[in-house]
Amino acid sequence: MPRTERIPQPAQAAQKKKDPNAPKRGLSAYMFFANEQRENVRNDNPGIAFGQVGKVLGERWKALSEKQRQPYEAKAAADKKRYEDEKAAYNAQGGPEEEEDDE
Repeated sequence: MPRTERIPQPAQAAQKKKDPNAPKRGLSAYMFFANEQRENVRNDNPGIAFGQVGKVLGERWKALSEKQRQPYEAKAAADKKRYEDEKAAYNAQGGPEEEEDDE
């Protein structure tokens, strides 16, 4: 059996450590919905597996109309505003300026 040479792998880039004082990102409308409905899903389906809870929540979210989603969208917009305000205050106090990819 011929001997093969090992090709050295590039070292993984060191990840930046997160500042524990940095503001937490805002939650999405879906996350507000999921946090509110998770207990209902568990009560409606006793013994449901953890992964299945997420699937049921996703199905329920898709079934909502725009009008039914509106309260969650409003909460998400308010939380986004909170995050932006806290981030601006954090950066003004000398927090690290990091580039973000807005999703």
